[in-house]
Amino acid sequence: MWAAPAASASPASVVKTDQVRAELIAHAPQGIQAGQPLWLGLRIEHKPQWHTYWKNPGDSGLATSFSWTLPAGFAAGDIEWPTPGQLPVGPLMNFGYEGTVLLPVRVTVPTAFAPNKTQGPQGLQGLKGPQGPLMVQVKLEAQWLVCKEVCIPESGEFALDLPVRSATAGWTAEFEAAWGAMPKTLASAQAKAEVRGQSLEVEVRGLPDSWQGRAVKWFPETAGVLDNATRGTAAWVNEAGAVWKVQMPLSAQRSESPRELPLVLVADAPGPGVRVSAAIAGAWPKVGAEPTGASTAQALPQGLDAAAADDAGSVESFVVALALALLGGALLNLMPCVFPVLSLKVMGFATQAQDRRHLLQGGLAYAGGVVASFVALAGAMLLLRSAGEHIGWGFQLQSPTVVAGLAALFTLMGLNLAGVFEWGSVLPSSWASMRLRQPLWDSALTGVLAVAVASPCTAPFMGASIGLAVTWPAPQALAVFAALGLGMSLPYLVACAWPALARAMPRPGVWMVTFKQFMAFPMFATVVWLLWILGQQSGMDAITALLGMLLAVSLLAWVVGSPHMGRKTRLGLGLATVVVLVGLWNWGASAIHEPPSADRGTSQPPGAPSIQSPAAGLWQDWSAERVGQALNEGRPVFVDFTAAWCVTCQFNKRTVLADSQVLADFAAKRALLLRADWTRRDPAITAELARMGRSGVPVYVLLAPSGAPAKILSEVLSVQEVRNALAALP
Repeated sequence: MWAAPAASASPASVVKTDQVRAELIAHAPQGIQAGQPLWLGLRIEHKPQWHTYWKNPGDSGLATSFSWTLPAGFAAGDIEWPTPGQLPVGPLMNFGYEGTVLLPVRVTVPTAFAPNKTQGPQGLQGLKGPQGPLMVQVKLEAQWLVCKEVCIPESGEFALDLPVRSATAGWTAEFEAAWGAMPKTLASAQAKAEVRGQSLEVEVRGLPDSWQGRAVKWFPETAGVLDNATRGTAAWVNEAGAVWKVQMPLSAQRSESPRELPLVLVADAPGPGVRVSAAIAGAWPKVGAEPTGASTAQALPQGLDAAAADDAGSVESFVVALALALLGGALLNLMPCVFPVLSLKVMGFATQAQDRRHLLQGGLAYAGGVVASFVALAGAMLLLRSAGEHIGWGFQLQSPTVVAGLAALFTLMGLNLAGVFEWGSVLPSSWASMRLRQPLWDSALTGVLAVAVASPCTAPFMGASIGLAVTWPAPQALAVFAALGLGMSLPYLVACAWPALARAMPRPGVWMVTFKQFMAFPMFATVVWLLWILGQQSGMDAITALLGMLLAVSLLAWVVGSPHMGRKTRLGLGLATVVVLVGLWNWGASAIHEPPSADRGTSQPPGAPSIQSPAAGLWQDWSAERVGQALNEGRPVFVDFTAAWCVTCQFNKRTVLADSQVLADFAAKRALLLRADWTRRDPAITAELARMGRSGVPVYVLLAPSGAPAKILSEVLSVQEVRNALAALP
C-alpha cells in the first residue's frame, strides 16, 4: 500500500514526506484558452542520497505515475521525462533522478473552451465562478517510489486553482530547465540494431560532432531487454562519417523481444541527451523468463515430481520415509492442537493406572483409532486427488462446515468435563449401555478425534515426507501415513506397557474430579481456536452464527442433563432451545459457506502498483503473475504458504516474520513479500505446493531474481535462518 504523505486530508499543491518535497506547479503564460499552451508538472525535491525513477527504472525500482482530474474536455498527455541518470546499486543498474526534478505534462485545452465570466462556467466541471475570478481546478494523484538503502512507496493528492484570464508564469525557469533536459530527436541521427547471440549490436549515425570520440551512456526506454549493469563494448568508427557502435548484452531475465528499441543516448559532453529508435533485425534467442507470471516452483533446482517418481522404487528412500514418519508422529504430541485430546487420555491413564491389562487394551485401541484415521484421511486425499480435486493434507479444516462441527463437539466435550451433563443422560440408552460395555470404543474414537484436529499440525515435522509420499503408489503412501499414526500413538503405548510408570501414577480419588473439571478449559481453548479459523474462512457473520449455535447447544445439554429439573420443564425448555437452534442454523448455514466480506490480505488499492514496501511490513496475496513480475524487475520474492488453522504458521507469522531485524533485511533487499493463504481450498495454491513437493503448510520459499535455485526454508523458522538466507542473495 502506498505510504500516506505527511499532509492535510484535503488536497493541496505541496506534499512533504521525510524523503521528498513534491509540489504541483503550472505554466500558462497567456492564461488558459484554446490553442494556447498549458503545462502542469510535479516538482520533486529529494533529500540527499534519495532518488525516484525514470520511465524505465532499470533493474529494479518503479516509475512515477500520474492520475489526473481535469475539467471536461481537457486532456493530459504522458510525462515528458527529462534525461535520467545512472543509479548503480550493487550488481544492479537503475535509472532515475536525484536532487530536484520536474516531470512536466502537456495539457490540451478543448477548442470549445470559451467561458463567459458574466454567465459563469456554463456547466464545465472543474471551473469556479462567477462570484470571483473564473478559475480552472486541476487535481493530481501521484505515486512514486523513493529509495536510498531502502525503498518506500509514497503517494500524494494535489490540487491547483488556475486563473483563466491571468497569466501563470511563476515557474517559467523550472519548466524551461525541464524542457532543456529532455532528450532531443535529431533528424540526422539514424539507428539500426541486430540480435547476435546474447547481445544486441547497435549502430548510430548522425550524432552531434561534439560527441565524437567521447564516452556515451545509453538508457533503453523498454524494460526487460538489456543487461543494464553490464555496459558492453562501444567504439567510434569512421565510415563516411562518425558512427557509434555498441554491443549491448541481453538480460538473462529478458522478458521482451521487441522489433524496435527506443534509446536515450547521453555523451560525456555538455548538452541534453539524444533519443533514437533502432529497428532490430535478426532472431531473438529464447526468452529466459516469462513476462507476466512465473511459478514459485519453476526456480527449484529440479522438478520434485520427477525425483519422487525415481524415489518411488527405492527401498532406501521408503525406509527413510517410514523412519521420519515414525519420528514426526511422536513429535506431533508436542503440538498445542493435540493437547486437548491428549488430556483425555491422561485422565483415562490415571483412572486405569492400577489395571495394567485394561490400560494396555485402551492404549492399543487408541493407537488403532489414530492409525486407522491417518490411513483413512490419506486414502480419501489420494482418491480425491486422483479424481482431479486440488486438495492437500489437512484438507478437512479447509471446510467451514467441518470446523463448525468440531467446535460444537469440543464444546460438548468441555461441558461434559465441567460437569454440566453426563453422556449417559444425553445419549440414547442403547448407546450409553454399549459405551459402558465397550469402553475400548471410547479410546479408539479419542484417537479419531486426535487425528482430526492434529493432522494439519504435521507439516513442521513431515512437510517434505508427506509431499513425497503422495506421489508414490498408494500402498507405499498409505504405509508412510500409517507410520505417522503409529509414531503419534507410540508414547502412549510405551507408557501403557511400562509397569514402573503405572505404579508411579496416583491412585484414583477425589483429585480426579478436580482434574476432570480442569481439563474442560483446554477444550474451550480449542473452541476459541476453531472460531478464529472460521472467522478467517467466512467472516464475522459466521462467527456470530456459530457462537449463537454453541450457546443453544450448551443450553440444550444443560437442560437434558440436569437431574434437578422436572420432566415438563425439561421438555419445554428443550423444545424452545431446539427451535432457536434451528433458526440459528438456517441463518448461519449461508454465512458459514460464504467468504469474508473484506479481503484478509493486504492487497493494494485499485490503480496502485503491484509491488509494495516490505519496510512497511506489508504483504500481498500470492499469485504466479506477481512472482514473475518481481523476478523480471530484479526483486527477490519471499512466499509464505500459510493457513489460519496451522498453529506453526501463526507462530512463525507473529514471531520471526514480524521481527524488526527480519523486516529490515527484507527492506534492504527490496524483497516482495507474498502470502499464499490456504485457509480455504485454493486450487492454485494446492497445485503450487504440489509442484514444490509439498502437500501441507507451512512452506517458506525465497526466490532470487538472478535465476539461482529457490531456497525452501524449514517449517519452524528462526530469525537467523531467514536473515542468513537473505544475506546469501546475490
